[in-house]
Amino acid sequence: MKLKNSRLLIIRQLDKKIQLFMPLSTIQIPPTGWISTLRKSLNMSLKQLGQKMTMSAQGVKDLENREAEGSISINSLKAAGEALNMKLVYGFIPKDSSLEEMIEKKARIIAVEIVKRTSITMSLEDQANSNERLKQAIEEMTLDIKKDVPKSLWD
Repeated sequence: MKLKNSRLLIIRQLDKKIQLFMPLSTIQIPPTGWISTLRKSLNMSLKQLGQKMTMSAQGVKDLENREAEGSISINSLKAAGEALNMKLVYGFIPKDSSLEEMIEKKARIIAVEIVKRTSITMSLEDQANSNERLKQAIEEMTLDIKKDVPKSLWD
C-alpha cells in the first residue's frame, strides 16, 4: 500500500512541475529554429556566434540547419544558448491536461474491458449485474488500476 501511495504522490508532484510548462504549449518554434532567429534578432553574425562557441561560421550554420531539421542534440542547443546568453528550458507537456488524467483514461479503458468480460461470464451463468453495479465496478477497478499504475497499462 505504501508503494501505491508514494507512486501517486510522485505522479502528482511531477504533474505540478509539468503544469508550469502548460502556458508554453502555444508557442510556435520559428521555422528557421531558435538559434538562427535569436542570432539574427541580436544582429550577430555566424562568425561572431562561432567565436563564442569555438567553432567556425560554417559550423554554426550547420548547427542552425540541424535545429531547423529537428536533428540537433540537446547538448548543442544548450551550448548555443550559453553562447547567446540564454538558458535552455526543456520539458514535456501531456496531451491530456495532466499525467494523472492520462493514467486515469488508460485505467478506465482496461477497467471497462475487465468488467465487460466478467459481466458476460456472469450473464451466461444467469447472474447478471445491474447497470448501476457495472458502473460502480468500473469506477472501483479504475481507481485500483490508477493506484497501481501497472506496466501493462502501457501495452
